[in-house]
Amino acid sequence: MYKINEAFKPLYTSKKRYFFITGGRGSLKSTSVHDFISRLTYDKGHGILVTRYTMTSAEKSIIPEFKIVATRNGSINDFIITSSKITNKLTGSFILFSGIKTSSGDQTANLKSLAGITTWVIDEGEDFKDEKTFDDIDDSIRTNEQQNRVIWIQNPSTIDHFIHKRWVEKTPKILNIEGFDVITSNNKNVEAIHTTYHIAKDYLSESILEKIEEIRIAEPKKYLHKYLGAWLDKAEGVVFTNWKFGDFNPDQLQTSFGMDFGFSIDPDTLTEVAIDIPKKKLYLKQHIYQNKLKTHELCQLVKSITGDKLIVGDSSESRLIGDMQAYGINIVPVKKGTIESGVVRMQDFEIIIEYESYEIAKEFNNYVYLNKAGKLYIDAYNHAIDGSRYNVIYHLDNPNQGKYFVY
Repeated sequence: MYKINEAFKPLYTSKKRYFFITGGRGSLKSTSVHDFISRLTYDKGHGILVTRYTMTSAEKSIIPEFKIVATRNGSINDFIITSSKITNKLTGSFILFSGIKTSSGDQTANLKSLAGITTWVIDEGEDFKDEKTFDDIDDSIRTNEQQNRVIWIQNPSTIDHFIHKRWVEKTPKILNIEGFDVITSNNKNVEAIHTTYHIAKDYLSESILEKIEEIRIAEPKKYLHKYLGAWLDKAEGVVFTNWKFGDFNPDQLQTSFGMDFGFSIDPDTLTEVAIDIPKKKLYLKQHIYQNKLKTHELCQLVKSITGDKLIVGDSSESRLIGDMQAYGINIVPVKKGTIESGVVRMQDFEIIIEYESYEIAKEFNNYVYLNKAGKLYIDAYNHAIDGSRYNVIYHLDNPNQGKYFVY
Protein backbone atom coordinates (compact mmCIF):
# COMPACT_ATOMS: atom_id res chain seq x y z
CA MET A 1 0.00 0.00 0.00
CA TYR A 2 2.70 2.48 0.98
CA LYS A 3 4.60 1.95 -2.27
CA ILE A 4 1.63 3.52 -4.03
CA ASN A 5 1.31 6.29 -1.47
CA GLU A 6 4.89 7.46 -2.02
CA ALA A 7 3.73 8.96 -5.33
CA PHE A 8 1.29 11.26 -3.53
CA LYS A 9 3.85 13.01 -1.30
CA PRO A 10 2.51 16.49 -0.53
CA LEU A 11 5.20 18.27 -2.50
CA TYR A 12 3.93 21.76 -3.27
CA THR A 13 4.06 23.08 -6.80
CA SER A 14 1.99 25.87 -8.27
CA LYS A 15 0.86 23.49 -11.00
CA LYS A 16 -2.07 21.20 -10.31
CA ARG A 17 -0.99 17.57 -10.13
CA TYR A 18 -2.95 14.80 -11.86
CA PHE A 19 -2.71 11.18 -10.76
CA PHE A 20 -4.03 8.32 -12.89
CA ILE A 21 -4.43 5.18 -10.79
CA THR A 22 -5.29 2.04 -12.78
CA GLY A 23 -5.09 -1.65 -12.13
CA GLY A 24 -7.00 -4.88 -11.82
CA ARG A 25 -9.33 -6.12 -9.11
CA GLY A 26 -7.95 -6.40 -5.59
CA SER A 27 -4.97 -4.12 -6.24
CA LEU A 28 -5.46 -1.65 -3.35
CA LYS A 29 -6.16 1.35 -5.60
CA SER A 30 -9.01 2.87 -3.57
CA THR A 31 -7.59 1.67 -0.25
CA SER A 32 -4.25 3.35 -0.91
CA VAL A 33 -5.89 6.62 -1.90
CA HIS A 34 -8.11 6.56 1.22
CA ASP A 35 -4.96 6.04 3.26
CA PHE A 36 -3.32 9.03 1.57
CA ILE A 37 -6.23 11.44 1.96
CA SER A 38 -6.69 10.50 5.62
CA ARG A 39 -3.05 11.47 6.19
CA LEU A 40 -3.43 14.60 4.09
CA THR A 41 -6.09 15.91 6.48
CA TYR A 42 -3.38 16.31 9.14
CA ASP A 43 -2.12 19.22 7.04
CA LYS A 44 -4.22 22.35 7.64
CA GLY A 45 -6.21 24.00 4.88
CA HIS A 46 -7.23 20.97 2.85
CA GLY A 47 -10.68 20.22 1.52
CA ILE A 48 -10.95 16.86 -0.23
CA LEU A 49 -13.87 15.93 -2.48
CA VAL A 50 -14.41 12.20 -3.10
CA THR A 51 -16.92 11.33 -5.81
CA ARG A 52 -18.39 8.34 -7.54
CA TYR A 53 -20.51 8.93 -10.61
CA THR A 54 -23.47 7.20 -8.99
CA MET A 55 -23.52 7.03 -5.20
CA THR A 56 -26.87 6.89 -3.41
CA SER A 57 -25.36 6.85 0.07
CA ALA A 58 -21.76 7.57 1.03
CA GLU A 59 -22.59 6.35 4.53
CA LYS A 60 -23.35 2.86 3.21
CA SER A 61 -20.80 2.64 0.42
CA ILE A 62 -17.59 4.64 0.58
CA ILE A 63 -17.33 5.91 4.16
CA PRO A 64 -17.04 2.37 5.58
CA GLU A 65 -13.94 1.93 3.40
CA PHE A 66 -12.44 5.05 4.95
CA LYS A 67 -13.25 3.82 8.46
CA ILE A 68 -11.43 0.54 7.81
CA VAL A 69 -8.30 2.40 6.71
CA ALA A 70 -8.41 4.88 9.62
CA THR A 71 -8.96 2.07 12.12
CA ARG A 72 -6.03 0.14 10.67
CA ASN A 73 -3.86 3.28 11.00
CA GLY A 74 -5.02 3.86 14.58
CA SER A 75 -6.35 7.32 13.70
CA ILE A 76 -10.12 6.76 13.72
CA ASN A 77 -10.58 8.83 16.92
CA ASP A 78 -9.08 11.90 15.26
CA PHE A 79 -12.10 12.28 12.96
CA ILE A 80 -15.67 13.51 13.21
CA ILE A 81 -17.64 11.33 10.81
CA THR A 82 -21.13 12.18 9.54
CA SER A 83 -23.18 10.70 6.69
CA SER A 84 -21.39 12.72 3.98
CA LYS A 85 -18.40 14.46 5.60
CA ILE A 86 -15.31 13.59 7.62
CA THR A 87 -13.44 16.30 9.53
CA ASN A 88 -10.03 16.02 11.15
CA LYS A 89 -10.52 17.35 14.71
CA LEU A 90 -6.86 18.41 14.96
CA THR A 91 -6.64 20.57 11.82
CA GLY A 92 -10.15 21.24 10.50
CA SER A 93 -9.26 19.75 7.11
CA PHE A 94 -12.19 17.79 5.74
CA ILE A 95 -13.33 15.16 3.26
CA LEU A 96 -16.67 15.47 1.45
CA PHE A 97 -18.38 12.57 -0.32
CA SER A 98 -20.80 12.99 -3.22
CA GLY A 99 -22.30 11.29 -6.21
CA ILE A 100 -22.21 13.11 -9.56
CA LYS A 101 -25.47 11.69 -10.88
CA THR A 102 -28.36 11.61 -8.41
CA SER A 103 -31.98 10.54 -8.66
CA SER A 104 -33.01 14.17 -9.17
CA GLY A 105 -30.41 15.01 -11.80
CA ASP A 106 -26.73 15.83 -11.67
CA GLN A 107 -24.72 17.54 -8.96
CA THR A 108 -22.27 19.38 -11.20
CA ALA A 109 -23.45 22.90 -10.37
CA ASN A 110 -23.34 22.23 -6.63
CA LEU A 111 -19.90 20.62 -6.78
CA LYS A 112 -18.46 23.48 -8.85
CA SER A 113 -19.45 25.95 -6.15
CA LEU A 114 -17.81 24.15 -3.21
CA ALA A 115 -15.30 26.33 -1.37
CA GLY A 116 -11.88 25.26 -0.18
CA ILE A 117 -11.49 22.07 -2.21
CA THR A 118 -7.82 21.33 -2.85
CA THR A 119 -8.03 17.67 -3.89
CA TRP A 120 -10.61 15.87 -6.00
CA VAL A 121 -10.72 12.07 -5.94
CA ILE A 122 -12.72 10.29 -8.66
CA ASP A 123 -13.39 6.74 -7.48
CA GLU A 124 -14.63 4.07 -9.92
CA GLY A 125 -13.70 6.32 -12.82
CA GLU A 126 -14.79 3.69 -15.33
CA ASP A 127 -18.38 4.78 -14.59
CA PHE A 128 -17.59 8.49 -15.10
CA LYS A 129 -18.10 9.04 -18.82
CA ASP A 130 -19.16 12.70 -18.97
CA GLU A 131 -16.08 14.64 -20.09
CA LYS A 132 -17.72 18.05 -19.81
CA THR A 133 -18.73 17.43 -16.19
CA PHE A 134 -15.19 16.30 -15.43
CA ASP A 135 -13.79 19.51 -16.91
CA ASP A 136 -16.33 21.69 -15.10
CA ILE A 137 -15.45 20.29 -11.68
CA ASP A 138 -11.73 20.11 -12.48
CA ASP A 139 -11.72 23.83 -13.33
CA SER A 140 -13.12 24.63 -9.88
CA ILE A 141 -10.17 22.97 -8.06
CA ARG A 142 -7.94 26.05 -8.01
CA THR A 143 -7.05 27.24 -4.51
CA ASN A 144 -3.76 29.10 -4.08
CA GLU A 145 -2.93 28.19 -0.47
CA GLN A 146 -2.35 24.45 -0.94
CA GLN A 147 -1.28 21.96 -3.57
CA ASN A 148 -4.18 21.13 -5.90
CA ARG A 149 -4.61 17.52 -6.95
CA VAL A 150 -6.95 15.43 -9.07
CA ILE A 151 -6.73 11.68 -8.41
CA TRP A 152 -8.52 9.45 -10.91
CA ILE A 153 -8.99 5.79 -9.86
CA GLN A 154 -10.36 3.09 -12.13
CA ASN A 155 -10.38 -0.45 -13.36
CA PRO A 156 -9.59 -0.04 -17.08
CA SER A 157 -12.72 -0.22 -19.20
CA THR A 158 -13.00 0.21 -22.97
CA ILE A 159 -10.63 2.32 -25.04
CA ASP A 160 -13.39 4.73 -26.10
CA HIS A 161 -13.60 6.15 -22.56
CA PHE A 162 -12.65 9.83 -22.74
CA ILE A 163 -9.93 9.42 -20.12
CA HIS A 164 -8.19 6.83 -22.31
CA LYS A 165 -8.33 9.18 -25.27
CA ARG A 166 -7.06 12.06 -23.12
CA TRP A 167 -4.25 10.42 -21.19
CA VAL A 168 -3.41 7.07 -22.84
CA GLU A 169 -4.23 6.89 -26.56
CA LYS A 170 -1.48 9.22 -27.86
CA THR A 171 1.04 8.63 -25.06
CA PRO A 172 0.89 4.93 -24.16
CA LYS A 173 3.35 3.15 -21.94
CA ILE A 174 3.56 -0.63 -22.24
CA LEU A 175 4.13 -2.66 -19.09
CA ASN A 176 5.04 -6.33 -19.36
CA ILE A 177 3.33 -8.21 -16.55
CA GLU A 178 3.74 -12.00 -16.48
CA GLY A 179 4.34 -11.99 -20.24
CA PHE A 180 1.22 -9.89 -20.95
CA ASP A 181 1.41 -6.39 -22.42
CA VAL A 182 -0.62 -3.94 -20.32
CA ILE A 183 -0.93 -0.33 -21.41
CA THR A 184 -0.90 2.66 -19.08
CA SER A 185 -0.19 6.36 -19.59
CA ASN A 186 3.08 8.07 -20.34
CA ASN A 187 1.44 11.50 -20.58
CA LYS A 188 3.80 14.18 -19.27
CA ASN A 189 0.95 15.95 -17.46
CA VAL A 190 -0.10 12.86 -15.53
CA GLU A 191 1.55 10.73 -12.87
CA ALA A 192 0.38 7.26 -13.85
CA ILE A 193 0.38 4.42 -11.33
CA HIS A 194 -0.63 0.92 -12.38
CA THR A 195 -1.00 -1.82 -9.81
CA THR A 196 -2.23 -5.42 -9.67
CA TYR A 197 -3.40 -7.88 -7.03
CA HIS A 198 0.21 -9.02 -6.57
CA ILE A 199 0.84 -6.02 -4.31
CA ALA A 200 -2.09 -7.08 -2.11
CA LYS A 201 -1.41 -10.78 -1.70
CA ASP A 202 -0.97 -10.37 2.06
CA TYR A 203 -4.50 -8.92 2.27
CA LEU A 204 -6.30 -11.45 0.04
CA SER A 205 -7.71 -14.74 1.25
CA GLU A 206 -6.37 -18.04 0.01
CA SER A 207 -9.69 -18.83 -1.70
CA ILE A 208 -9.58 -15.59 -3.72
CA LEU A 209 -5.99 -16.22 -4.78
CA GLU A 210 -6.94 -19.75 -5.85
CA LYS A 211 -9.85 -18.37 -7.89
CA ILE A 212 -7.56 -15.85 -9.61
CA GLU A 213 -5.09 -18.60 -10.46
CA GLU A 214 -7.86 -20.76 -11.95
CA ILE A 215 -8.96 -17.86 -14.17
CA ARG A 216 -5.33 -17.17 -15.18
CA ILE A 217 -5.03 -20.71 -16.51
CA ALA A 218 -8.52 -21.25 -17.93
CA GLU A 219 -9.42 -17.77 -19.19
CA PRO A 220 -6.25 -15.72 -19.89
CA LYS A 221 -8.13 -12.89 -21.65
CA LYS A 222 -10.41 -12.44 -18.65
CA TYR A 223 -7.41 -12.61 -16.35
CA LEU A 224 -5.59 -9.98 -18.42
CA HIS A 225 -8.44 -7.49 -18.16
CA LYS A 226 -9.92 -8.24 -14.74
CA TYR A 227 -6.79 -8.85 -12.69
CA LEU A 228 -3.91 -7.29 -14.64
CA GLY A 229 -5.96 -4.23 -15.60
CA ALA A 230 -5.72 -4.24 -19.41
CA TRP A 231 -8.03 -2.03 -21.47
CA LEU A 232 -10.73 -3.59 -23.66
CA ASP A 233 -11.59 -2.80 -27.27
CA LYS A 234 -15.20 -3.64 -26.35
CA ALA A 235 -17.00 -4.13 -23.05
CA GLU A 236 -17.57 -7.69 -21.89
CA GLY A 237 -21.00 -9.08 -22.72
CA VAL A 238 -21.89 -6.56 -25.43
CA VAL A 239 -25.35 -6.99 -26.93
CA PHE A 240 -24.36 -6.24 -30.52
CA THR A 241 -21.38 -7.97 -32.11
CA ASN A 242 -22.84 -7.71 -35.62
CA TRP A 243 -21.59 -4.23 -36.54
CA LYS A 244 -18.72 -2.55 -38.33
CA PHE A 245 -17.75 0.85 -39.69
CA GLY A 246 -18.57 1.53 -43.34
CA ASP A 247 -20.03 3.94 -45.87
CA PHE A 248 -23.55 5.08 -45.12
CA ASN A 249 -26.22 3.84 -47.50
CA PRO A 250 -24.04 3.10 -50.56
CA ASP A 251 -27.05 1.66 -52.47
CA GLN A 252 -28.96 4.93 -52.09
CA LEU A 253 -31.89 3.43 -50.24
CA GLN A 254 -34.62 5.73 -49.06
CA THR A 255 -33.86 6.84 -45.48
CA SER A 256 -35.75 7.96 -42.39
CA PHE A 257 -34.74 8.78 -38.81
CA GLY A 258 -34.97 7.37 -35.31
CA MET A 259 -35.07 9.69 -32.31
CA ASP A 260 -34.65 9.30 -28.56
CA PHE A 261 -35.17 12.17 -26.16
CA GLY A 262 -33.10 13.35 -23.21
CA PHE A 263 -32.10 16.69 -21.77
CA SER A 264 -29.73 17.08 -18.81
CA ILE A 265 -28.15 13.70 -18.09
CA ASP A 266 -29.15 11.85 -21.27
CA PRO A 267 -28.71 13.33 -24.73
CA ASP A 268 -31.27 13.96 -27.46
CA THR A 269 -30.28 11.71 -30.34
CA LEU A 270 -31.22 11.73 -34.02
CA THR A 271 -30.01 8.85 -36.17
CA GLU A 272 -30.53 8.44 -39.90
CA VAL A 273 -31.47 4.88 -40.81
CA ALA A 274 -31.53 2.87 -44.04
CA ILE A 275 -32.81 -0.71 -43.99
CA ASP A 276 -32.04 -3.20 -46.76
CA ILE A 277 -34.25 -6.21 -46.07
CA PRO A 278 -33.08 -8.51 -48.91
CA LYS A 279 -29.40 -8.00 -48.05
CA LYS A 280 -30.08 -7.97 -44.28
CA LYS A 281 -28.15 -4.72 -43.80
CA LEU A 282 -28.91 -1.83 -41.48
CA TYR A 283 -27.13 1.50 -42.01
CA LEU A 284 -26.85 4.11 -39.24
CA LYS A 285 -25.61 7.71 -39.33
CA GLN A 286 -25.42 10.07 -36.35
CA HIS A 287 -26.84 13.59 -36.71
CA ILE A 288 -27.64 14.74 -33.15
CA TYR A 289 -26.15 13.54 -29.88
CA GLN A 290 -26.49 16.52 -27.59
CA ASN A 291 -27.60 17.51 -24.09
CA LYS A 292 -29.65 20.44 -22.79
CA LEU A 293 -31.36 21.46 -26.05
CA LYS A 294 -34.49 23.49 -25.38
CA THR A 295 -37.60 22.50 -27.31
CA HIS A 296 -37.42 25.34 -29.84
CA GLU A 297 -33.69 24.72 -30.37
CA LEU A 298 -34.31 21.01 -30.88
CA CYS A 299 -37.14 21.65 -33.34
CA GLN A 300 -35.07 24.06 -35.41
CA LEU A 301 -32.12 21.70 -35.52
CA VAL A 302 -34.18 18.61 -36.36
CA LYS A 303 -36.13 20.39 -39.11
CA SER A 304 -32.90 21.64 -40.71
CA ILE A 305 -31.57 18.08 -40.88
CA THR A 306 -34.62 15.99 -41.74
CA GLY A 307 -36.75 18.28 -43.90
CA ASP A 308 -39.94 16.34 -44.63
CA LYS A 309 -38.48 12.88 -43.99
CA LEU A 310 -40.10 10.60 -41.45
CA ILE A 311 -38.85 10.42 -37.86
CA VAL A 312 -39.88 7.63 -35.50
CA GLY A 313 -39.64 8.81 -31.89
CA ASP A 314 -40.03 7.65 -28.32
CA SER A 315 -43.78 7.27 -27.65
CA SER A 316 -43.34 8.10 -23.96
CA GLU A 317 -42.61 11.72 -24.94
CA SER A 318 -46.03 12.44 -26.47
CA ARG A 319 -46.03 16.12 -25.48
CA LEU A 320 -42.65 16.76 -27.11
CA ILE A 321 -43.70 14.84 -30.20
CA GLY A 322 -46.83 17.01 -30.36
CA ASP A 323 -44.72 20.18 -30.14
CA MET A 324 -42.50 18.93 -32.95
CA GLN A 325 -45.47 18.03 -35.13
CA ALA A 326 -46.87 21.53 -34.56
CA TYR A 327 -43.53 22.88 -35.76
CA GLY A 328 -44.01 21.00 -39.04
CA ILE A 329 -41.75 18.04 -38.33
CA ASN A 330 -42.82 14.68 -39.74
CA ILE A 331 -42.49 12.64 -36.55
CA VAL A 332 -44.59 9.71 -35.32
CA PRO A 333 -44.43 7.79 -32.03
CA VAL A 334 -43.26 4.21 -32.15
CA LYS A 335 -45.62 1.50 -30.96
CA LYS A 336 -43.31 0.00 -28.38
CA GLY A 337 -42.91 -3.67 -27.78
CA THR A 338 -40.35 -5.10 -25.40
CA ILE A 339 -36.77 -3.92 -25.65
CA GLU A 340 -35.88 -7.53 -26.42
CA SER A 341 -38.11 -7.64 -29.50
CA GLY A 342 -36.38 -4.63 -31.04
CA VAL A 343 -32.90 -5.78 -30.08
CA VAL A 344 -33.46 -9.24 -31.55
CA ARG A 345 -34.60 -7.70 -34.83
CA MET A 346 -31.49 -5.53 -34.99
CA GLN A 347 -29.29 -8.51 -34.19
CA ASP A 348 -30.66 -10.17 -37.32
CA PHE A 349 -28.96 -7.55 -39.53
CA GLU A 350 -25.40 -6.67 -40.42
CA ILE A 351 -25.17 -3.17 -38.94
CA ILE A 352 -22.97 -0.63 -40.71
CA ILE A 353 -22.14 2.52 -38.75
CA GLU A 354 -20.98 5.56 -40.71
CA TYR A 355 -17.29 6.34 -40.04
CA GLU A 356 -17.84 9.69 -38.29
CA SER A 357 -20.68 8.45 -36.07
CA TYR A 358 -18.43 8.15 -33.06
CA GLU A 359 -21.09 8.25 -30.32
CA ILE A 360 -23.11 5.48 -31.97
CA ALA A 361 -20.04 3.27 -32.17
CA LYS A 362 -19.29 4.06 -28.54
CA GLU A 363 -22.76 2.83 -27.57
CA PHE A 364 -22.38 -0.39 -29.55
CA ASN A 365 -19.04 -1.01 -27.82
CA ASN A 366 -20.55 -0.56 -24.35
CA TYR A 367 -24.22 -1.61 -24.47
CA VAL A 368 -24.19 -4.84 -22.45
CA TYR A 369 -26.53 -7.40 -20.98
CA LEU A 370 -27.53 -6.94 -17.37
CA ASN A 371 -28.72 -10.54 -17.45
CA LYS A 372 -28.27 -12.32 -20.77
CA ALA A 373 -30.35 -15.36 -19.84
CA GLY A 374 -33.22 -13.10 -18.77
CA LYS A 375 -32.85 -10.82 -21.80
CA LEU A 376 -32.26 -7.81 -19.58
CA TYR A 377 -30.11 -4.92 -20.73
CA ILE A 378 -28.19 -2.22 -18.89
CA ASP A 379 -29.92 1.15 -19.07
CA ALA A 380 -26.89 3.01 -20.39
CA TYR A 381 -25.15 3.52 -23.73
CA ASN A 382 -28.51 3.07 -25.43
CA HIS A 383 -29.73 6.49 -26.58
CA ALA A 384 -28.87 6.32 -30.27
CA ILE A 385 -29.49 2.57 -30.12
CA ASP A 386 -33.01 3.18 -28.78
CA GLY A 387 -33.78 5.68 -31.54
CA SER A 388 -32.51 3.23 -34.15
CA ARG A 389 -34.55 0.48 -32.54
CA TYR A 390 -37.74 2.57 -32.77
CA ASN A 391 -37.11 3.07 -36.48
CA VAL A 392 -36.51 -0.62 -37.14
CA ILE A 393 -39.62 -1.64 -35.18
CA TYR A 394 -41.77 0.85 -37.08
CA HIS A 395 -40.66 -0.24 -40.53
CA LEU A 396 -40.69 -3.98 -39.90
CA ASP A 397 -44.18 -3.66 -38.40
CA ASN A 398 -45.36 -1.64 -41.43
CA PRO A 399 -44.24 -3.73 -44.41
CA ASN A 400 -45.94 -1.57 -47.04
CA GLN A 401 -43.46 1.28 -46.89
CA GLY A 402 -41.66 0.63 -50.17
CA LYS A 403 -39.42 -1.90 -51.85
CA TYR A 404 -37.02 -2.24 -48.94
CA PHE A 405 -39.46 -1.21 -46.23
CA VAL A 406 -37.61 2.11 -45.91
CA TYR A 407 -38.39 5.77 -46.37
